[in-house]
Amino acid sequence: MTAGAPHVLDNPALASLTGPHAHFAEKRGRVLRYPVDVSPWLALPDAPDAGDWADLAALAGPGAEVPLTAYAGHIPEGWEITFHVEGVQLVDDGLTTAPDPEVVRLGPADVPEILDLIERTRPGPFLPRTIEMGTYLGIRRDGALVAMAGERLHPPGWTEISAVCTDAAVRGQGLATRLILAVAHGIRERGETPFLHTGAKNTGAIRLYESLGFRLRRTTAFLAARVPERLPEAVS
Repeated sequence: MTAGAPHVLDNPALASLTGPHAHFAEKRGRVLRYPVDVSPWLALPDAPDAGDWADLAALAGPGAEVPLTAYAGHIPEGWEITFHVEGVQLVDDGLTTAPDPEVVRLGPADVPEILDLIERTRPGPFLPRTIEMGTYLGIRRDGALVAMAGERLHPPGWTEISAVCTDAAVRGQGLATRLILAVAHGIRERGETPFLHTGAKNTGAIRLYESLGFRLRRTTAFLAARVPERLPEAVS
């Protein structure tokens, strides 16, 4: 990589959808996105022009809300910012990873129970086919899924840990830590490096991640914008 060249984690959705997750990519021009039942993440080029915004509008449809995570550039006239939260990106800088004997791998048959846990804990978006993005691991107690974590974005050489959540009834038992380290172990076994995102104000989670061996790589933002209701006639 030459000096000053973008890092794959600067635009991780683009690196994923043009790399290991290319089989998911829905594309219009230079704009890519995951299927809407897999992930809300989409990817603009590093320096989108008017044509890219037109392609995004056509891909999403008039009035649609689209995520623009990590985008820090200009929003075109007529687009409305609907959500903006400051975030951070952390990377593995010395994790002590390990498999866990209580952890089970989750699959498509577990999705209804996963969605129920996600609804109760709100770790972030999880859709009916999100489980196809990577390995998801869980812990069950008395047969019920009470904690989980898994893999989401997959830039070359890297894998994002996501959907880390624990049922309120079993919090404080270290289940999230065990799951993070177990997911990270699988990532490391492939010769890749774990990373993750969280909100900048989520200081408790950030302290936990840093205590495990993650370090802050960059600040970022989670934002969304609404496509104008009336699109230019040139967009088809």
